Formats: sequence, C-alpha cells, structure tokens
Amino acid sequence: MSTIIYPSPIFGPVHSRRLGLSLGINLLPGDGKACTFDCIYCECGFNADHRTQSPFPTRELVAKKLEAQLKKMHEAGEHPNVLTFAGNGEPTSNPHFPEIIDDTICLRNQYCPDAKVSVLSNATFLKQKAVHEALMKVDNNIQKLDTVDSEYIKKVDRPLSPNYNVERIIDQLKSFNGHVIIQTMFMKGCNNAGESVDNTSEYYIAPWLEAVKEIAPSEVMVYTIDRETPDTHLQKATREELDTIRDRVIAARIPCTASY
Repeated sequence: MSTIIYPSPIFGPVHSRRLGLSLGINLLPGDGKACTFDCIYCECGFNADHRTQSPFPTRELVAKKLEAQLKKMHEAGEHPNVLTFAGNGEPTSNPHFPEIIDDTICLRNQYCPDAKVSVLSNATFLKQKAVHEALMKVDNNIQKLDTVDSEYIKKVDRPLSPNYNVERIIDQLKSFNGHVIIQTMFMKGCNNAGESVDNTSEYYIAPWLEAVKEIAPSEVMVYTIDRETPDTHLQKATREELDTIRDRVIAARIPCTASY
C-alpha cells in the first residue's frame, strides 16, 4: 500500500480538487505523521506506521522556506491561488501555529496578494484561544466534520483523545459565527475489521445536516476518497450520492460543493 508523506515545511505547488493551484505548508515533521486523528482513509497512512521523533518545524524555518518559494514563483510569473496548511497531520498542533499564520499573511500580501490562506484542520485544537483567533484571520478556515455520530467517529476518524466530544466540537465551530467551511468525507464499504463505514444513508446525513445548519458555515465541501487508503476495503461515494447531499445543503441556503 502506498502512502504520501509530505516534505516539510513547504511542498508543491499542487493542483487541488477544491482549492486550485495550492502551495502546501506542512507544520509537521517531514519524516512521518503526527496527528490527533488516525483516520482510516488518510492518504498519509496510519499513525503507527509512520511515527516520527523529529521536532516540529520552527516559526523561523517556515517563514524562511515559504518566502524563498514565493519569491521563486513570483519571479517565474507563477502565483498560487491558495497557501494551504496541510500535510502530515494536524497543522494547528504546531505550538507556533498562531505566529506562523501572521507571518504567512504578511508574506502572502507581499508576493501574491490575490492568494487565499487556507487551513485544513480536524478541529481538535479549537478550544485554544490563540488557535481560534488565528483561524479567524485566514481566508478559508476549513474544519472537518465527517458525522455527528460518536460511534462512527471512533470507528473512522479515530481521535486519539478519549475526551473527544463531537457536541463540544460543534459548539466550537458555531463560535466562528460563520467564518468557517465545513469539510465532510462521504464513503462506503467497510474497514479492515469488516464493519460498515457507509455514511451516505439518511441515518447519518439527516443529523449531520442539522448540525451544519446550527453551525451556519460560509460553505460546505463534501467529497469522497480520491487516493489509496490505509484501510483497503473503503469505497467511493457515488457522484449521484454526493450531488444529492450537496443539493440538500444548498436547499438549506448554505453554499456547497461536491468533489468526486
């Protein structure tokens, strides 16, 4: 099974299904994975298979490498659509995340002012005031909410903390007052233990949609598996299923896109 471990702290640019030409910023070590979730569909593989003992990249290193890449692209007449915090785990777990966001916005303004700053997060650090404040500064504050069913979360997203509470996460997402994009993975099939992981049925969609309405995000992104996954029996949701979910979100007067 192939997995993707991203260089650190800068990778790409890459073409994103949802974001366009994206220059990646990986605030995790470049030799392994460090995440507060252990999702069975993660393109980086299972946490246990890619452990790292390396430190997080420093604020100074991120700024230096980001500026060098932006300057190189600018001189070549190539400008990213988005600067995306993603990579080998949860970006907000880097202890210097708030300061790095400030540095990134300054560099964006200097080299590619039309680019958006995006963060792909699993919402596990929203309780930290400094992280919340930093996310309010970015253009695309993209937070994961695959379901509101606790048992499904334990089976699929597999948060490391025994204190993870989806109701508390929903309250924290509501606290952005609309400055948040909800990202949800829909899929079918089963995990390696043979248990169904299909969240495309009404049993999962209806309560998820009610939570989305409560959060009142600026946008919702629904998507499905696009790359090889560590659990080998997972299946893509169909185009028709994603379109139906998308249309229900739009009917609730919330913009929504579907990526297949």
